[in-house]
Amino acid sequence: MRILAIIAALLLEQWRPLGDRKAYFEVLARWASRLERAFNAGETRHGVIAWLLAVLVPIGAALALYAALLWVSPLLALLLNVAALYLTLGFRQFSHYFTGIQTAVKAGDLERACELIGAWRGKAAQPRSREEVIRLAIEEALAASHRHVFGVLFWFMLLPGPSGAILYRLAYFLRSRWGGLGAFGRFAERVYRVLEWPAVRFTGASFAVVGDFEDAVYCWRTQARTWDDPNIGVVLAAGAGAMGVRLGMPLTEAEGVELRPELGLGETADAPFLDSTVGLLWRALVVWVFVLVILGAAALLA
Repeated sequence: MRILAIIAALLLEQWRPLGDRKAYFEVLARWASRLERAFNAGETRHGVIAWLLAVLVPIGAALALYAALLWVSPLLALLLNVAALYLTLGFRQFSHYFTGIQTAVKAGDLERACELIGAWRGKAAQPRSREEVIRLAIEEALAASHRHVFGVLFWFMLLPGPSGAILYRLAYFLRSRWGGLGAFGRFAERVYRVLEWPAVRFTGASFAVVGDFEDAVYCWRTQARTWDDPNIGVVLAAGAGAMGVRLGMPLTEAEGVELRPELGLGETADAPFLDSTVGLLWRALVVWVFVLVILGAAALLA
């Protein structure tokens, strides 16, 4: 039933993407702000209590509803899983930026591409070279595919009902929301790192399987730990190695040069690698869905 939920949610998201998630995120933001005001006294234990309330209450409610619907009809429980996945995963949550950059680069409109990459990264747009724009677009796409697709699917498959997808999405949201609040946000950051550790390896393995396996594994093992966030470094290094492109490297920002390690092997990032990125992400997703279908069929026949 989980496999059916994944396939149905992916097809639904492609057919009728949930383009405007503003209302969805506003609800989460109000919930997080209310808990922050109530519990943030500047200590780690207050952050622990707030995080547990922010996450366990929605997950508990979702599991209770799932159990009730499963008792009434497995089809209703399936629909709940589809709805949860529809809200928590999807290529369309980031693909509009990537597609816009891809179109602008191919049209030679570097200024528009710079504006889009700046908006995507949440930083002011500034002049960049063509290679820098392409490199950043690939990095953002690989990271976003993990956070919005592969990470969600990993935890959805591990935990009962829709709880895994909800847990991962809330953990990511709270880490983004509370991560800069000192001791109060320390627990949110720690839990997210724990959840990411196995999930990024799932994503990295996905890229290796559908790309250049040897280079992907080599870059993963030798380069990922050099990235600021070693977890997301796994995703970027494996993706770069799988495609044979060089990512990372120093980057010029408004405040100065940001020294970043080199990731990947092979060629300098150019326009064809934007197409390669799309192909890599879709192949990885299709392969894992196919594997899950085979495993599900084998379980039914056993």
